[in-house]
Amino acid sequence: MRIIYITVVMCICALFWIHSTQQSAAKNNGTATPPVSTESQTLMIPASFADLAEKLSPGVVNISSTQKAVIPQDFPEMQQFPENSPFEDFFKEFMERRGGRIPSLPAASLGSGFIIDAQKGYIVTNNHVIRDAEDIRVTFVNDITVDAKLIGTDEKTDIAILQIDNAEEMGLKAVTFGDSNALRVGDWTLAIGNPFGLGGSVTAGIVSARARNINSGPYDDYIQTDASINRGNSGGPLFNLKGKVIGINTAIYSTTGGSVGIGFSIPSSLAKPVIDQIIKYGRTRRGWLGVRVQRVTEEIAETLGLEKASGALIASVNNQGPAKDSGLKAGDIILKINDQKIKEMRSLPRIIAEYDVGTKVKIVYWRNNKKQTMHVTIGELEKAENDGMIKTHTSSPLQKPGTDVEMMGFSLNTLDDSLRNRFRLPADTKGVLISNVTLLSEAAQKGLQKGEVIVEINQQPVFEAKDVVDIIEKAKANGRKSVLLLINNKTNMRFVALLIKYEEK
Repeated sequence: MRIIYITVVMCICALFWIHSTQQSAAKNNGTATPPVSTESQTLMIPASFADLAEKLSPGVVNISSTQKAVIPQDFPEMQQFPENSPFEDFFKEFMERRGGRIPSLPAASLGSGFIIDAQKGYIVTNNHVIRDAEDIRVTFVNDITVDAKLIGTDEKTDIAILQIDNAEEMGLKAVTFGDSNALRVGDWTLAIGNPFGLGGSVTAGIVSARARNINSGPYDDYIQTDASINRGNSGGPLFNLKGKVIGINTAIYSTTGGSVGIGFSIPSSLAKPVIDQIIKYGRTRRGWLGVRVQRVTEEIAETLGLEKASGALIASVNNQGPAKDSGLKAGDIILKINDQKIKEMRSLPRIIAEYDVGTKVKIVYWRNNKKQTMHVTIGELEKAENDGMIKTHTSSPLQKPGTDVEMMGFSLNTLDDSLRNRFRLPADTKGVLISNVTLLSEAAQKGLQKGEVIVEINQQPVFEAKDVVDIIEKAKANGRKSVLLLINNKTNMRFVALLIKYEEK
């Protein structure tokens, strides 16, 4: 018995020694895991969202609006009744009272919103929730409903700002914006809104993806979440676990009309500047550079001597824009605006739009196989649109006569007045005409079409068909894999990189 007792004691001592040794080794190796605080555990794996929902719900509202009634079509011709029939007088009087039209009820819309200023009564929602509305009403968590007036909207980001009167007397509770740029895929999110008219509904999920482009507008940069978002959630807030608004719920992907776990929210980093501008000016005042850009592909990067595909390639420069005044040209690749790197083309318009009009920015761009720098004063996009300046682009050099050529999957002709008339090109169109594209060729696969005009190759203007041949032959002699074409398709400019076919030896 004594032997058994001693053995048990020794085993217990051994276990304590092993545990102590492992802890000491871990600390010495710098791998000891510190204890997780109660607060961190709550943020990582919440036991309940009840406290957060109770705190935030008073700041979320239901939006209802009455749209302008669409004038319906006329009645068909009135049925012919027997002479002196009582029905004849009845229907005649009915039609006269209504101007000969069917009476109609105005359309209604339901959505969500949230209070951002309790004293001044500012409320954020989606533009599509209140579009064409004659009357807008806001219902609070205590079921009080009041009228709201529209301060301003922005169709490009689908944001609208409302305001209610006597807000300071109502004891409203506002919510605050957080930093959507700090979000990580997998972070918890909480959505509160008015799905299908069921006010005060709370759903939870995680960030499924960031920077989603769903082709809804020029500044798409959506947060994707699997928190249930349905019709009626539009305009409502998406919160993080700190109770900060990090998104505005705007759209869903669904084949059924209900939530399938794919919802999209406008990130707060994109929404906040728009909201501030609408409150200050009643409209947006976005920054404008005056360029049209396209994606830098691997082939384009190789052609222009750039190590990797990044930045935004300038396809054309507006004749009256800030970029033209500063000296930027088609073919330049914008790599950085101040300290912000342009990782991909679609981020450039959004970054420029966030700058105040009149701000002077430093632009780092790629030209002639090296980085260069210039300063540009940001213009105003809305003014350029209103003045009809957006569609004008720089012109190309004058053309010279030439001859037909055929290479690389297309046929070329030097432009003259007869070809301009034949292909309905503007009289001032310059360059070399693509008169035919070979079926299944790379040129066809890259979208080149008969009637388009080559303005430049490898950033060198082409005046005649022979210029195209000479530049391609020179690129072959230098061992280049591809050539870069600047194409004019009557409405805009774009760059296309075509591989050079080498003959097998």
